[in-house]
Amino acid sequence: MDPGQRLSIERYDDAAAVTAAGWDALVAAAGAPVFYQAGYLHAYQQAPLAELDRQAYLVVRAGGAPRPVAVLPVAVHRRADPIGGLRRLHPGIEREPALLSHVWHCYDSRLVGAATPAVARAVLDALRELAHRWRVPWYGLVNVARGGPTSRALAAAGLPGAHLVDRYRTDLSGAGDLDGYLDRLGPRARANLRRNARRAAEAGIRTSTGGVAGADLAGIAELCARTAARLGNPGFYPPAVFSRFVTALGPLAHVLEVRQHGRLVAAGVCLTDERRFHTWTCGVDYAVAGNASPYAVLFAESVALALRLGRPVLEGGRSNEVFKRRHGLAPRALDAHVVRA
Repeated sequence: MDPGQRLSIERYDDAAAVTAAGWDALVAAAGAPVFYQAGYLHAYQQAPLAELDRQAYLVVRAGGAPRPVAVLPVAVHRRADPIGGLRRLHPGIEREPALLSHVWHCYDSRLVGAATPAVARAVLDALRELAHRWRVPWYGLVNVARGGPTSRALAAAGLPGAHLVDRYRTDLSGAGDLDGYLDRLGPRARANLRRNARRAAEAGIRTSTGGVAGADLAGIAELCARTAARLGNPGFYPPAVFSRFVTALGPLAHVLEVRQHGRLVAAGVCLTDERRFHTWTCGVDYAVAGNASPYAVLFAESVALALRLGRPVLEGGRSNEVFKRRHGLAPRALDAHVVRA
C-alpha cells in the first residue's frame, strides 16, 4: 500500500455482502483467524450470542483500488462489558452500549490486512462517526494482542491500549501426537494428565469427537451456560442461541463430548482455521464418580484432536490461568483500545 494513497471506508450491514467486496480473499491472504471467515460472520449474524443492536463490516480501500487493504467487523454491544474487564479501565461502561470490534466471543481482535497507523486512523475516524450517528457513547477495539501490528498501529494513531485479560496458546509443531506433547511438559503435569486418563477410563468416562451433525447441542449449550455462570459470566452462552450458532458454523466446528455412563460431564466446541485449533468454549460438570477430572480429559483430547488435524497452533482462549500455564500454554496480554465518543 502506497503511504500517500487516499483511504476510503465502505460499510456493509450484511455479512453475506462482504464476499463480493473482497473480504474473503483478504482474510485468506492474511492468514487471519476463523473469527474473520465468512462462515463465522454469517453464523454470528444469524444467531448472535451477544445482545447486539447492530452489526457492520468495514472495508478499507486505498486509492479506489478494487482489492481492499484492510477489513474489520464491528457491532453495537448493548452490554459493553460481559466478562468484566472493561469496567476496571472505564468505570460505568458496563451500564452503557459501545461500538466495538470484534464480538466478545472472539479473543483475537485485529485489523486484518494492512495494520498501519494510516489505516488505524481511518478506521478510528469511521468508528467515531458511526458512534455519533448511532448515539453510542463508546467505541474502539477489545481483545487486541499487545505488541502486535494492530496494537502498534492503534497506539500510533492516538489510541493506546490498556490490559484487559490474557489469552493462552501453545505451539504444537513437532509434537506428533498426544504423547509427544506430554513429553514437553514438566514431570508433574505430565504424570497428572496420564494418571487422570487412567482414572477416567476406570471410572467409565469416555470421549467422542465429531462434527456438528449428531452432537448433543442442547446438552452442550446448557453445560457451557452453567459453566460460564459459575465463572461469573451469566448469559454469555444463551442456550437456545448457542445451539443455533454452533449449527450455523457447520464444518468450522468440531465437537468433543465427555460422558460417564452416558451422562454428559464435559464438552467443548472447537474451531479451526488453516493454522490454528481453537478450544473456543467448554462446559464441565465436576460431579462425577471416581477420582478423575473431566476438564483434564477434555483438554488432553483437544490437544490430541488438534494434532490429528495437523494444526500447529493450539489457541486455548481466556481464563483458567493456573491449569493452562501448568500444561504448556503461554499467556498473551490482550488490550482494550477504547475511548468515549
